[in-house]
Amino acid sequence: MTEAVHEAVAPRPAKIPESVLVVIHTAALDVLLMERADAPGFWQSVTGSKDGLDEPLDVTCAREVAEETGIVIGAGGVPASALHDWDLANVYEIYPRWRHRYAEGVTHNTEHVFGLCVPAGTAVRLAPREHTAYAWLPWREAADRCFSPSNAEAILQLPNFPEIR
Repeated sequence: MTEAVHEAVAPRPAKIPESVLVVIHTAALDVLLMERADAPGFWQSVTGSKDGLDEPLDVTCAREVAEETGIVIGAGGVPASALHDWDLANVYEIYPRWRHRYAEGVTHNTEHVFGLCVPAGTAVRLAPREHTAYAWLPWREAADRCFSPSNAEAILQLPNFPEIR
């Protein structure tokens, strides 16, 4: 007689309410936006939460950029020095539709803003579970297309950082 073995599936750990927003752009200020797979019509830059409380923000940026776009910081013409901490942080209310991903009672997230200047023509490989389409847009048009006010505001700050181009 064979006994069925049921393995318990571990619940996903709660997301840490500290994240990065990475505005990927060219020297000509064209900005990469991606359309969310779980929310058609919602266009955004790279975003993602820290994997651990002690994870450095630049590591979070590199991981999220690679996962979402296939762009590897430190390789392929994108040196580590192309990533810039804009020293901006946004605290915002987490959309109710996504609060279940966080610990009970967590309603706000702190988002740290970074810029990543890449060469024009940099190849993009989307993670299909996260995004369905991408576009390189002039910075003002990109800001207008973002669903997130903090993402749009970050893109509007792009021309204020001439030292990063």
